Amino acid sequence: MNFSKPKGTYDVLPKESARWQNVESLIREICSIFNYKEIRTPMFESTQLYHRSAGETSDVVSKETYDFKDRGDRSMTLRPEGTAGVVRSYIENKLYADQMVQKMFYIGPMFRYERQQKGRYRQHVQFGTEVFGSADPAIDAEVISLAVTLYQVLGLRNVKVKLNSLGDTQSRENYREALLAHFEGHKESLCSDCQVRLEKNPLRVLDCKADRHKEIMKNAPQMIDHLTDEDKSYFMSVQKYLKAMGIEYEYDATLVRGFDYYTHTIFEIQAEIEGFGAQNTLCGGGRYNKLVGELGGPSVPAIGFGMGLERLLLALEAEGIQVAGEDSVDLFLITLGEDAKVFGSRLLFDLRSRGLACETDYLGKNLKGQFKQADRYRARYTAILGDEELQQGMINIKNNQTGTQESIPVGFIIDYIIQDQQRNHQHGGGCCGGHGHDHEHECCGGHGHDDEHECCGGTGHGCGCQH
Repeated sequence: MNFSKPKGTYDVLPKESARWQNVESLIREICSIFNYKEIRTPMFESTQLYHRSAGETSDVVSKETYDFKDRGDRSMTLRPEGTAGVVRSYIENKLYADQMVQKMFYIGPMFRYERQQKGRYRQHVQFGTEVFGSADPAIDAEVISLAVTLYQVLGLRNVKVKLNSLGDTQSRENYREALLAHFEGHKESLCSDCQVRLEKNPLRVLDCKADRHKEIMKNAPQMIDHLTDEDKSYFMSVQKYLKAMGIEYEYDATLVRGFDYYTHTIFEIQAEIEGFGAQNTLCGGGRYNKLVGELGGPSVPAIGFGMGLERLLLALEAEGIQVAGEDSVDLFLITLGEDAKVFGSRLLFDLRSRGLACETDYLGKNLKGQFKQADRYRARYTAILGDEELQQGMINIKNNQTGTQESIPVGFIIDYIIQDQQRNHQHGGGCCGGHGHDHEHECCGGHGHDDEHECCGGTGHGCGCQH
């Protein structure tokens, strides 16, 4: 019987995983700089948690969730998004009792039963942030700035921040009445989904992909015209902070997020990249001041965003940005003879314990075959140890970048590599604690010189390069 991966999923193969690891490492670095702490929640929760938080009119709840009954006949759902689970954890663990602003991030798989398309899968990886406890518009701007910083450090140039406000309760009610009046008499021209949405949540009609180009949609009232003075002032303050940071944005009256829990600020970050396609949204989020209270917690304001890493990697690829360094090892050890092989296993263990990435032959190849293996691994150094060299306590080592070959005491090999790299002005390899080679920053492929990283213009704080 032949098995294949489920529809809408994919395998990250070993040759591709470095791209993921480097992007995720950079995300963690930037979150640390912004003082966001990681939270990890279960990949499945009570079905009611997601249905109640996202709203029954959202496409995720009505069409896309993976729901199942467990052996206790409880209704469970694979998490379709990160916010609800983080809010549940925030409430259950009484994190609000600290009376501090809680800033969190997560990276993990999400599950949605949707039509597969480029960059969108039924199991996808999402990075997101959530901030609890502050109703300050400055934190709205900070959350947006964190996402923008990630894109800037990675080298994405053609990204655009789209901004709108949904206001609070009174503003939303004002807008709801305006939308109902606008669509009155035109219900039959809407798709079947929107006819249902119009009754339950008219705001969701504006997010319809099927009806978006119809004239009745183009002429719909704008939310900004129905905000209360207080909500309008809040929205203007968010923009003031973004301007102070030098973050460019566009007001988008048509912007509506897919979940019912959003209030006040909502935003998307889109990639304007040639050949990237129409589905160009990289990141989306906003404020949700009512959700914590609606899920059984105290009245606590909150804001966050989510971004799919698959879409991010596609954007980087479209821009020609390399996020994975050269796949190589520091040293390939060639052994000749059984005693040399046994001793070599101990030598490899010691080298690896000191942080050197090492490899050797496990296929019983001859000398020529082992040299070919060293080339395939792109080994920076090749060391040869035979039974005769072992008796003499010596080992032959070659720097494959300079062509230099020497015979040295076997116990001196680590110090030799460190000194040889220093002589050749290399800053890489686990032997000396670096993560790049020949001044190359694996996070973004930049080439900084001494104290400045050209990839971000910084000095190592915010680049993600660990120097």
